[in-house]
Amino acid sequence: MTKTYDCTVDDQRAQGLEHAQRAISEKRCVVFPTDTVYGIAADAFSPQAVTMLLVSKGRSRTMPPPVLIPRINALDGLATDVSADARKLAEAFWPGGLTLILHAQPSLDWDLGETKGTVALRMPADDIAQELLTLTGPLAVSSANRTGHAPAQTAAAAREQLADSVEVYLEGGFRPAEGEAAVASTIVDATGPRLRVVRNGAISLDQLREHVPGVLGLGEIPMAEEEPAAEAPGADAPGADASADAVPAAEEPAGAVPVAEERVGDVSAAAGSSAVAPAPGGSPARDEAAPDQGQRP
Repeated sequence: MTKTYDCTVDDQRAQGLEHAQRAISEKRCVVFPTDTVYGIAADAFSPQAVTMLLVSKGRSRTMPPPVLIPRINALDGLATDVSADARKLAEAFWPGGLTLILHAQPSLDWDLGETKGTVALRMPADDIAQELLTLTGPLAVSSANRTGHAPAQTAAAAREQLADSVEVYLEGGFRPAEGEAAVASTIVDATGPRLRVVRNGAISLDQLREHVPGVLGLGEIPMAEEEPAAEAPGADAPGADASADAVPAAEEPAGAVPVAEERVGDVSAAAGSSAVAPAPGGSPARDEAAPDQGQRP
């Protein structure tokens, strides 16, 4: 039976976390606060539970949820070929508003959707989220809202959208603080030779570059990767279009990025350098509340 717990009250918090842990073990969904927005969570290692999460949101397998982890040392258990630069960003911004897309450990028995062999990982900076993750282990998490609707900033708002599809709602007050706009996590694709921002969010490009100067901004590629420029009119050789489609941002709010659930405006510093050009397509779109404004939380 669906139940809401007020986690600002100690005894209800303890009861709520216990019930949420039990619900996760029974392949059911729970809603809880993160440092971005509220997220809907399910056992990351249960295809049945992940399917229930996607159905609750009205989302297809083409928008796989990110995975939230309780500790940075879970990184190597869930991902492989983690570069030194990706580790630098994780150490600098976890817990916090950074999601890293990495190659998933091939030995893991999970099915998050059409991930193309990748997994989006984040460690949230929220006490309730951390307590729950410590009890359950990694969770597949998306923003707690129906696809196409605004991300929930309270458990009560999430319940209005998700109703009985969720067994446990952990109410912790507004996320972020009441009156503040929800901002999704920044998503960085760390599966290629260069780290690349695929969704702007809570961590700016300038902040990322303080730790890894070579991070590419949204839609940027090194000049060396550009197509040859078109020759002057009248030349024998056909012209070549040097521009390409920009990397799509993850859905959300996404987590949200909204507004589409996970989309947010560009809050990073624009590169503005002539040394970059629009980048061709990128990693699979991700939702964050993920809890990944799924928005990603």
